[in-house]
Amino acid sequence: MNKKTLIFFLLAIAIGIAYFVLRDPEPVTVKTALVERGEVSATVANTRVGTVKACRRAYLAPATGGQVAELHVREGDRVKQDQLLLEVWNQDLKEQVKLQKAQIKANQATAEQTCLLAASAQREADRLARLLQKNQFVSEEQVDIKSTDAKARRAACTAAHEAIAVSRANLDFTRASIERTLLRAPFDGVVAEINAELGEFVTPSPPGIPTLPAIDLLDVSCLFVSAPIDEVDAPQIKTGMSACVSLDAFSEKRCSGTVSRIAPYVQEKEKQARTVEVEVKLTDPQDIRDLLPGYSADIEVLLADKHQALRVPAEAVLETNRVLLLRDDGLLEERTFEPGLSNWNYVEVLSGLAIGDKVVLSVGQEGVVAGAYAREQP
Repeated sequence: MNKKTLIFFLLAIAIGIAYFVLRDPEPVTVKTALVERGEVSATVANTRVGTVKACRRAYLAPATGGQVAELHVREGDRVKQDQLLLEVWNQDLKEQVKLQKAQIKANQATAEQTCLLAASAQREADRLARLLQKNQFVSEEQVDIKSTDAKARRAACTAAHEAIAVSRANLDFTRASIERTLLRAPFDGVVAEINAELGEFVTPSPPGIPTLPAIDLLDVSCLFVSAPIDEVDAPQIKTGMSACVSLDAFSEKRCSGTVSRIAPYVQEKEKQARTVEVEVKLTDPQDIRDLLPGYSADIEVLLADKHQALRVPAEAVLETNRVLLLRDDGLLEERTFEPGLSNWNYVEVLSGLAIGDKVVLSVGQEGVVAGAYAREQP
């Protein structure tokens, strides 16, 4: 390569380097949002998914074991309180009821006879006593015998009436034994599940040995959401606070909830964060409609709320409460501000930003820093 060619080659390289160094930088496309006034609320959400539950749910089984003789409901049936659901074989007890009723009638007849004889003996004793007072051929011994006989018959009459009471008590006991073989609804509800069939044997669950209930009964007129809240956030929650409920099965959020219960203890489970169970009850009938126990649900408990706070979108906030501002000259400026209330959507601005400031939500390339030249995304 001759000297002239080398000079020309070096000159071309110098011109290329000068072009790339001195040319204007390509502006970065950014998406912005305005700092404005609006509602900002501080909320606490559950750490793991919650569950929709019925206020009342009963796992029912008859008080005594036996063979299922009658099954009066099917799954999905709506039942009323005290409605008969299931009946265990109890024909022997029903026959005992008939026997006790017959025994009562027999005792009543015996009591009537005994009391009539007691009244007759008392009248005879009274007549002899009057004759003794008139000294009309009656001895004291005869009067004493008749008087004692009358008292004995009165005692027999009382015993006969007590026998009737005993028979009635036996009848009540037998009826109570029959009730132990009947399974009735403790409240109005819907039969969720039946784990018994005609002819099968059912038994109450022994202590420490869980068994399937014969009938699972739900009261779906009252529903609530139970969700675990992290132990760090739990002290901020109080009963009566407003709450919103979100469900995977429905798109809309339901905000008629109220915190109805906070568990009095912290759940400690292996390899899981410690949480406190919080219950939120929905008060609007429209919010309860179409809900089913078992739906997965999330809760947001409202801790504080401001309606006209200066706010910035949460997605624009960087670490240590910093944002990137788009200035009028197109340069990006890093700004630190003092935050207030915050949630997943907005952060309240106490100082450091002004209304109308443009904050960067997203950028068109990685690694953009303050001082770069930018333009708004159309």
